[in-house]
Amino acid sequence: MKILISNTSDSPLYQQIKDQIKEAILQEELVKGDSLPSIRAFANDLKVSVLTIRRVYNELEEEGFIVSQVGIGTFVSTSNIELLRDSKRRLVEEKMQDMLQTAKSLHISKEELNAMMDILYEEA
Repeated sequence: MKILISNTSDSPLYQQIKDQIKEAILQEELVKGDSLPSIRAFANDLKVSVLTIRRVYNELEEEGFIVSQVGIGTFVSTSNIELLRDSKRRLVEEKMQDMLQTAKSLHISKEELNAMMDILYEEA
């Protein structure tokens, strides 16, 4: 798993890391039972504070994406994957609502819109 963080992003470092771990779980780069690095090792790898990684791990554990076992390690738990998928679907639905409003205001038919969507989907 490769984590990329940006100091110029509007999103805080911990949020960038947390979002990328969630995305890796959703994309099945990380699967149930996979071990995550220790807080100290992960902080060293990313050149961030151990407090930042501790916050990431705490929030991910509260949300059900990982489980920590004292003295053993931190592991991926997929108990919350459907909730994550649903939140991604909601985001897409919101963007589609905006697109539909724009299309309707420009008098673009549903058929034209579907044709555009098919082309764009195939190109992506």
